[in-house]
Amino acid sequence: MRRQEAFGSETCPVARSLEVIGDRWSLLIVRDAFDGIRRFSEYQRNLGLSKSVLASRLHALVEEGVLEVVPGENGSAYQEYELTEKGLALFHVIVGFRQWGESFLFSRHEAHSVMLERASGKPVGPLTLRTKAGRVLVPEDVVVKKVADPR
Repeated sequence: MRRQEAFGSETCPVARSLEVIGDRWSLLIVRDAFDGIRRFSEYQRNLGLSKSVLASRLHALVEEGVLEVVPGENGSAYQEYELTEKGLALFHVIVGFRQWGESFLFSRHEAHSVMLERASGKPVGPLTLRTKAGRVLVPEDVVVKKVADPR
């Protein structure tokens, strides 16, 4: 099936993105991949979902080019999953979800994870959208413009 057929007439990049990684398990698999999980059994243990659901989501992420299957690091017969360039480009998406959840979904004293810079051990600052000149943008500063059909 051609990509255009898979997405139908959908012209919104957000909607197309959700078709690829918009379900809970796919996003959590990508999150775990950023956290260093590589093997099917590790994903299953960490996420606690059935083998069939996990296999389906992993297959879809591989088919879409978000993950790739690679030989096991230690030379074993096991296959592992690794983020591709397309998968690595989801880093800001995962961080955005994490920071939004930290800000709005936990009570003040409730335990949760935090993201730290590896080199300094200090908390990572909030994601911001900036102009090319570096000015921070807020929702009122941007507009979405439809691009004409390039055909």
